[in-house]
Amino acid sequence: MTDQTNERLEPSVSRWRLILGEAAQGKLEELAGSEALQLTEEEAIMDAALAAIYDDTEASSSGGGSGRGSGSASGRGVGGGRGSVNLSRWLGDVRSLFAEDVVSIIQNDAIERRGWKQLLFEPELLASVKPDIQMVGTLMALKGKIPERTKETARLLVKAVVDDLMARLQEDMRRAVTGALNKRQHTPLPSLTGLDWKRTIQRNLKHYDRERNILIPEKFYYFDRARRNKEWTVILDIDQSGSMAESVIWASVTGAIFASMPALDTRVVVFDTEVVDLTEQCADDPVDMLFGVQLGGGTDINKSVAYCESFIEEPKKTLFILVTDLYEGGNQAALVRRMREMRESGVQTLCLLSLSDSGRPFYDERLARQLSRDGTPCFACTPAMLPELVAGALQGRDMSELAKTLNKT
Repeated sequence: MTDQTNERLEPSVSRWRLILGEAAQGKLEELAGSEALQLTEEEAIMDAALAAIYDDTEASSSGGGSGRGSGSASGRGVGGGRGSVNLSRWLGDVRSLFAEDVVSIIQNDAIERRGWKQLLFEPELLASVKPDIQMVGTLMALKGKIPERTKETARLLVKAVVDDLMARLQEDMRRAVTGALNKRQHTPLPSLTGLDWKRTIQRNLKHYDRERNILIPEKFYYFDRARRNKEWTVILDIDQSGSMAESVIWASVTGAIFASMPALDTRVVVFDTEVVDLTEQCADDPVDMLFGVQLGGGTDINKSVAYCESFIEEPKKTLFILVTDLYEGGNQAALVRRMREMRESGVQTLCLLSLSDSGRPFYDERLARQLSRDGTPCFACTPAMLPELVAGALQGRDMSELAKTLNKT
């Protein structure tokens, strides 16, 4: 190996050692031209924490670590015994030594790869977990198994994530909806139904004619268009199959934001083979709504869409958002017909194949193409895109073209 190669490799040897594990140490030492690769104390703790999850040696689905993890951190981090893991210490080491986005990955891998569900079943351990959207999805999937003593801690974790997602989306969504509804009012004649009587009277008291005992208003005041009650109906129809966990969480938060806006009459429905109306829970507390979701099971989209049709009173002032991967287990032909008729009646329809920051979703491409041909655009949507999409729908824009534009940016 040349000196130039050594210079490129040596600064990152310990990093590669952490990535590849103890099995790669000899090869790395050979490539680096050093007699022994020594990890620092901090690196040794990181090494042990990673070994507990990613080494296959004698892994145990009930919480066992690996042979590598038992000695490299002098008993710290993942425990001092071969095949045993001190989860509390392990969690502390992971959160103190790795970046936040990496912590989320490692925590979820601990549950998926090692089956460490006790992270979620003991209040003390759960309190140490970094709250993130993947962890909320796991809690939702396991909610029936969470012990009573842990439920309040689980609720606090879910609330922390919901509050964070609300903060990310709420302001942009409110601004988008308010702006869209204001722009729809182009008539030069004010509407009597929008007159703010109280403010008009108060502001014009100085123009009261005592001789004739009448008030002669100099100026009329009207409610902001976007603040009028129930101007639009928005229906969120959410697939709660296990693969849609992250989308369910984002859609629930979106529903809670919609429900808080007086201009929107919001309905939130979730479905598998059965249909559950969570409108009241969503309006009161999105955390309660999430705990009302049961991830997994089959899928009957047509049945759910049929239920949602009962909420459509003014089609041209209704936005129907279907959140699903379109793997229909019910009557697919009836679903296609129902969605087409809904669109033809004037309803603004969207199908979000996913609502998340994740990558390309898996979905039924043939059914998505059919719905798109019938006027319901089907596409994956990030939360950042959603406010502009909703605004476009309320303004009556061509949603297919808007979706294409947003997906290019």
